[in-house]
Amino acid sequence: MSNTTILRTRGLSKHFAGFAAVQNVDIEVAQGSIHALVGPNGAGKTTCFNLLSKFLDPSSGDIYFHDQNITRMQPADVARLGMVRSFQISATFPHMTLLENVRVGLQRSAGLAHQFWRPTRVLKRLDDEAMRFLDLVGLVAQPDQLAANLPYGHKRALELATTLAMNPQLLLLDEPTQGLGHEDVEQVTELIRRVAQGRTVLMVEHNMSVISRICDRVTVMQRGQVLAEGSYAEVAGNPEVIAAYMGESTEEMHA
Repeated sequence: MSNTTILRTRGLSKHFAGFAAVQNVDIEVAQGSIHALVGPNGAGKTTCFNLLSKFLDPSSGDIYFHDQNITRMQPADVARLGMVRSFQISATFPHMTLLENVRVGLQRSAGLAHQFWRPTRVLKRLDDEAMRFLDLVGLVAQPDQLAANLPYGHKRALELATTLAMNPQLLLLDEPTQGLGHEDVEQVTELIRRVAQGRTVLMVEHNMSVISRICDRVTVMQRGQVLAEGSYAEVAGNPEVIAAYMGESTEEMHA
């Protein structure tokens, strides 16, 4: 983790019909870190995440990516800058192979993003790099398998491989372990740790055990505002954070 800030907000707010879902949020994400955005139900973390990934426009405040103001940019524009949200391409192509799915992600950086009609031999030059990403997520042994046939945990791995193929500088992960069984949670946690090498990850995550193991910094939200920020140990021991999680799962906070 470096001292360079890759993403920051100033006074970020979002109102819905007079209700302040997010209000005056200042966040800084360090380059090369794994940064988690957490909070009890209704804390505003999902709305904040949607603002950061440009799926919502703020009511006020600013968002900067590498010191460039991206507040009014569209999701596709910030993706071109290198900030990619996993669910933007998380619906895998079920009747394409794993290799073909990852190759779709590679086509953008290769200047072939809209050239699906090109002969297969033109796209095959991307195969070696696609295999590298499949290897990174543990799927290299089955490149010709159809995505539709993968178990759920492996589909999440394929989604991540395809996202990484877009060469993001900042990877935004929305609840990456949601809906996974214990074994798959363990695999995806290790996968995130592995793919984060040399990259920056900002994630919304509810599983505190996952956060405690892989995150460098944690921002806790409550009622649309930042309640606390620091290492996992710092926020887990914060009395205000513990109080905020009362009625949720204090056991999870101390997992």
